[in-house]
Amino acid sequence: MNFPENVKYAKDHEWIRPEGAEAYVGITDYAQSELGEIVYVDITAEGETIGQNGVFGSIEAVKTVSDLLMPVDGKILEINENLEEHPELINSDPYGEGWIIKISIADPAQQDGLMNAGEYRSFIGK
Repeated sequence: MNFPENVKYAKDHEWIRPEGAEAYVGITDYAQSELGEIVYVDITAEGETIGQNGVFGSIEAVKTVSDLLMPVDGKILEINENLEEHPELINSDPYGEGWIIKISIADPAQQDGLMNAGEYRSFIGK
């Protein structure tokens, strides 16, 4: 299981990788392994500003559908269009090609409440 050091982790198993005032958001390697084969990603809030822990879409695996939650307040700038035809990228490369949305961060200080790699690993018991 992969735990990159350059991202922050939310308790709902989303990650955020800041790049200045913007950031990429996706689900963790642990989350994708628990969900199983991902078949569809539905982002309902493109262009909207979503509060921390607000739902910005859903992810569908063969056996379940889960809400996607914002790790920090932010405006959705871009959706990973590659996921429309290749949702399995989340399974194969959750921290790279499998990113889900790009956001502008409204309150950078909220990242301080998220977990680093070591804390997340302990949180999930790995």
